[in-house]
Amino acid sequence: MNKYVNEKISVMTVDDHHLVRQGIESFLGAQTDIEIIASVGTGSEAVRYASEKLPDVILMDLNLGEGINGIEATRQIKQSCPSCKIIVLTSFHSDEHIFPAIKAGALSYLLKDIHPKELYQAIQKASLGQSLLSPMVAKRIVEEMQPNYTSEPAASPLSERELQVLKLIGSGKNNYEIADELCIAIKTVRCHVSNILSKLHLRDRTQAAVHAWEKGILSRDKS
Repeated sequence: MNKYVNEKISVMTVDDHHLVRQGIESFLGAQTDIEIIASVGTGSEAVRYASEKLPDVILMDLNLGEGINGIEATRQIKQSCPSCKIIVLTSFHSDEHIFPAIKAGALSYLLKDIHPKELYQAIQKASLGQSLLSPMVAKRIVEEMQPNYTSEPAASPLSERELQVLKLIGSGKNNYEIADELCIAIKTVRCHVSNILSKLHLRDRTQAAVHAWEKGILSRDKS
């Protein structure tokens, strides 16, 4: 039973594959306590429709092709519509997707191999503010939260090039200056910055710069 006595749970689906949305809507449309009020294929549409229609629950894919991805769409929706409960429904289960999505405001994180009945239950739980995580995702979160008792310093998840970019971010350089110093394309710099933020679970360049100083990355390789 959901929190609404005489109302259905309003749901918006966000996926760039029409057939996927159609399949989800076909199943959910048969449920007596759920109403599909919007179905969109891009992140920008998701942000706009969420603000206009205020769905109770949003099923959000992460890979949305052109434009903003599902993580950024989740962040923007939670800023403008904090009451919307967002369930990530995706095929991705790497750290680069799980932690940024949850930090962006996703309530639940489910993989697309979930049974339809479990998805239905997840929507019911979300309408009550209750979270549900796929077992693989829950395992990673628990592992991340557990203390590391080893005395050995943890290896950096960044590549050598990404460390170089992070050092330059920490020193205050912008993307164009970094591209010039490393003799790489500006598009490549943006890709490295995005990977750095994802791998370190950081929100923006400011946090990346702070991280570089706190971890002593700027002082490395200096004589």
